[in-house]
Amino acid sequence: MIRAIRGIEPDRRQIMSTTTPRLTRTRRGAGAILLASLALTGGGAMAQQAWPAKPIQVIVPLQVGSAADVATRVVVARMGENMKQTFIVENHAGVSGLLGAERVARAAPDGYTLGGITDSVLNYAVNLSDKVSFDPLNDFAPVSQMANIAWVLVANSGFGAKTVPELLAQARARPGKIDYATAGIGSPHHIAMELFAAGNGASFAHVPYKGATQATTDVAGGQLPMMFSAVSVALPFIKDGRLRALAQPNEQRSALLPDVPTFAEAGAHVFRFSTWLGLYAPKGTPADIVERLHAEVAKAVADPAVRERLAALGLEPVSSTPAELGALTREGYARVGQAIRSAGIKPQ
Repeated sequence: MIRAIRGIEPDRRQIMSTTTPRLTRTRRGAGAILLASLALTGGGAMAQQAWPAKPIQVIVPLQVGSAADVATRVVVARMGENMKQTFIVENHAGVSGLLGAERVARAAPDGYTLGGITDSVLNYAVNLSDKVSFDPLNDFAPVSQMANIAWVLVANSGFGAKTVPELLAQARARPGKIDYATAGIGSPHHIAMELFAAGNGASFAHVPYKGATQATTDVAGGQLPMMFSAVSVALPFIKDGRLRALAQPNEQRSALLPDVPTFAEAGAHVFRFSTWLGLYAPKGTPADIVERLHAEVAKAVADPAVRERLAALGLEPVSSTPAELGALTREGYARVGQAIRSAGIKPQ
């Protein structure tokens, strides 16, 4: 209790001046403790909220100009515009895409390294290599599909066989003597031709390249007579007359190739073949980042300009949930592995 001395009231302003700093220091101290606690317990969440704070690298494990490369660039370019952030696409080809895919799998799971990876890598190449250093089913966080890829059997315009029946007649007359190009051992180009040959009682000579772009260029140039190719890669050469499209491994003719028959229409063994492209992150990438990426892919793929661009290249724009892409990867791995074993295809 404060008493008046000699009739003088205590100066209340002085009382406040001596007690307020103590209160202020106490509050500041509590605030500092609270901030420190948040930094320790919620720092990760705060950092994730700021994502993306810098450019995002997207690794494509196949050559420049491949279907996966073209589609990835179209989709992430629009994602970058929508997200107001830069996406840098880097091609890291080699060993049928296994080198680049491994780099994605081993990257820091922080949302700043992604992979535009096809089933040609995660389903085909891994089933035909005994030196895979990553787990295609468990070392990635699936984000979303980006495109389905249509295929076509093409031959150099100067090659003697003008139709599938003519090609099969020549192959049966000269087993193993007609060369075909692929993007590498275990690539979808390789698997498609082997399945086609096995289903039609024919055999061809495999000439593997280190990527689809150079293989297609050489077939168009006449160095090799034929190959299976993604429509997006072969289409320019088909249009300029250097490649002849023999048949499409689809149920229906593509709108881009309305005059090219399906294999069933061409009188060959019924043969269907297609591949797909997905966006993946390293395993352990935070779920909120994966969900944000998934939403951005869906938004980009739904954009009319993106859809028109992909369709014009022979690519079907499509998105999926992370769970759906994961299931697609697992199912494809099992199905392709069985097809490879049934056809007796082995590494060369």
